[in-house]
Amino acid sequence: MYEPIRTKSVHTVADDAGFPHRSREEELDIQLAGHLAALLAVTDELRALAPCADLDTAAERLALQVARLRGGVRPVRSAVASAIHEPHSAALHQRAHALAGRALVVAASRADTAAAILAAERMDAHADATRLVGAP
Repeated sequence: MYEPIRTKSVHTVADDAGFPHRSREEELDIQLAGHLAALLAVTDELRALAPCADLDTAAERLALQVARLRGGVRPVRSAVASAIHEPHSAALHQRAHALAGRALVVAASRADTAAAILAAERMDAHADATRLVGAP
């Protein structure tokens, strides 16, 4: 009554030899580099709004960590704030604080001490700046 199925089911395990796979460490490196690059972008926006030596130093340290995680490829950076309208600096500090927190979680899970220390320092700095500027 029914013709037998002659092809493999889509639910069976495919031949893995043809697909590139990354290790957990490589995936965490990619994720950490992404979080740090996003934090760098927000830091650059803050630098454009209110330049200061602390943000300059933080941006350089973030760029070095991203380059290290990406095998020496330095992140693309913008010299001008990318926002269409002038963003509120407290909101930028809150966003940077959240990004630094995400980076800290990933850095801790991959046992990257340098990135974890940098992320924790940036969390503290942005929390202090948010209190000084005042939340919206």
